[in-house]
Amino acid sequence: MKRYLLLAFALLFAAIYLFPVYWMYATALKTSGSIFKYPPELWPSEPLVQVSRVFAEHDIGRYLWNSLLVASGITAITMLLGTGAAYALANARGAKANVALFLVIVLQVLPPSLMVTPLFVAFNHVGLLDYPRTAVVLATAAKTLAFYIVLCRATFTQVPRELKDAALVDGNSHLGAFFLIILPLARNGILITSVLVFLQSFGEYVYSRSFIATRELQTATVNLATYLSANSADWVGLMNYAGIYVAPILIVFILLQRQIVTGLTSGALK
Repeated sequence: MKRYLLLAFALLFAAIYLFPVYWMYATALKTSGSIFKYPPELWPSEPLVQVSRVFAEHDIGRYLWNSLLVASGITAITMLLGTGAAYALANARGAKANVALFLVIVLQVLPPSLMVTPLFVAFNHVGLLDYPRTAVVLATAAKTLAFYIVLCRATFTQVPRELKDAALVDGNSHLGAFFLIILPLARNGILITSVLVFLQSFGEYVYSRSFIATRELQTATVNLATYLSANSADWVGLMNYAGIYVAPILIVFILLQRQIVTGLTSGALK
């Protein structure tokens, strides 16, 4: 009985959590007039697909591509630098290692809104704003790197030290043991953390809004603002745009749900 009660509560909370996603897609199928009906329609009586109009009017493909480029660059840099750092912190012991981990966590606490002004000034001095997407990638990677290191460190701590020692006894170097033994065993946690970094980067807004002045290079999150003006708002277009933008994220979770569950149950995100 207790199990069924907990399941009912879980389904209830899941329904509450996912209702905004459902309402977004339901609104995307409504007409401008039916959005403001009272009482509101839980599902449009005459669904109208307007995706082609939104694509034609706002060139969504270009901005989604920009978001994909930025998110891929951020994820690549974060994985390249963060994996080794996480492994080093997982094997380090003593007060210095604790201080290093504390500093990494402090970096995660700093919000982008606090860092955007000094980063803008620094990037302007070195001429990096001439390559605005690169500036966004580097700025956001500095933020996600701390997040990646903290989560991946827990993954590496799950790998028994004896396996590395055995590899060294067999003649492997420390680098060889890392690539041939440690990385394959930690791939689930690395994959999950990389997916989380990618999804977080795909929704980046603050640095893109601040560093990228050319409209053609803007990300999808910034372009969403074009549906809102001082006197009006295209809510149907906005919901269609948001639905298209969210769809890749949902697809990634659906395709990788088994790996995500495996990583969670194995303590990868402890």
